[in-house]
Amino acid sequence: MKAVITRVTGASVRVDREVVGAIDRPGLLVLLGVTHEDTTATADTMARKIHELRILRDDRSVADSDAPVLVVSQFTLYGSTKKGRRPSWTAAAPGPVAEPLVDAVVAALRDRGVEVATGRFGAMMEVASVNDGPFTVIVEI
Repeated sequence: MKAVITRVTGASVRVDREVVGAIDRPGLLVLLGVTHEDTTATADTMARKIHELRILRDDRSVADSDAPVLVVSQFTLYGSTKKGRRPSWTAAAPGPVAEPLVDAVVAALRDRGVEVATGRFGAMMEVASVNDGPFTVIVEI
């Protein structure tokens, strides 16, 4: 599992011109990719990392700041550009495998008391964010 995590002052995701998920105060935007070997244990580990990672202002985490998180599925994080001019997506888990694991990360965050907004799995989404810093890290479990 791979996540690109950006500290934001706000973020939203739209599908067909309709906002389906948004956070309107400082928090994290998480672009989340799933690969074939990932499991529910991987999802729980990723949720814990997102929850406890001290990347918010003043060296704080979501756990100790009550910051919201917007999670957006992003299979393209597993695109390979090693050969040719077109990315290969073979490392990305197929939808029936990936969707329940993205949902598991969201559920594990919510179980920890986090306010979580989401995109819509498999949809063409428009993601907007205001980066804070900018501050972006890649987490791979």
